[in-house]
Amino acid sequence: MIKTIIVDDEHNAREFLEKLLNRYLPNEFLVINKCESVDKAIFSINKYEPELVFLDIEMPNKNGFELLKEIENRKFDVIFTTAYSEYAIKAIKENALDYLLKPINYIDLLETIKRYKSSLNNRTKEDNLKMILNQIDSGGSNFNKIALPTESGYEIINPNKILYCKADSNYSSVTFVNGKKITLSKTLKYIDELLPKTNFHRIHKSYLVNLNHVARFNKTVELYVELNNGEQLPIASRKKESFLNAILHKK
Repeated sequence: MIKTIIVDDEHNAREFLEKLLNRYLPNEFLVINKCESVDKAIFSINKYEPELVFLDIEMPNKNGFELLKEIENRKFDVIFTTAYSEYAIKAIKENALDYLLKPINYIDLLETIKRYKSSLNNRTKEDNLKMILNQIDSGGSNFNKIALPTESGYEIINPNKILYCKADSNYSSVTFVNGKKITLSKTLKYIDELLPKTNFHRIHKSYLVNLNHVARFNKTVELYVELNNGEQLPIASRKKESFLNAILHKK
């Protein structure tokens, strides 16, 4: 059996992944510990010396990549897990590393485990992981991008190139600084969860704006923001205070 540790800050996610392994891959994986933080995972890894770690990327305080940078002489393989298709998935895919998108289903799990088993002792993965960690340390551009789902696949973009996003029922449109627009079959809430909270703010039920491109705020007869390109977007009265806090803190 393959000694395994699951690292995820969400209790339900840890328990669910273990249940999937036990149900669909019985007697193949021995889950020796489940950890909710990077620090606890490092202690557990050093203590139990697992062969495989299912590693969540986005966690409070420290993320999954920081865990890998703190482990010396890594002797285990990694399968990344994440709810965010944008975070580093493009780079992970390009470097042929294993990953699972949440919510994890058994079909994806079985396919990923199949790839994992076929590539055991493949040192290329170790080299590729080092490349990703080096890119993070050097501020590589791969990690400044997100993936927006389109009908044909994904649009890989730099979030700061987005001017604003607009809701249209279950669809959304994204307007870029250069004037380009794309339509996504996703809600504005979905896009809001993808974008960095430090730069983007929901100013209205229909608008999500990039704070870096706000030129001025009007609070006279109507509440609205004017963007650098001259466009004006309404602000819901209930969003006024949170917007002001965000923009003043940003500045």
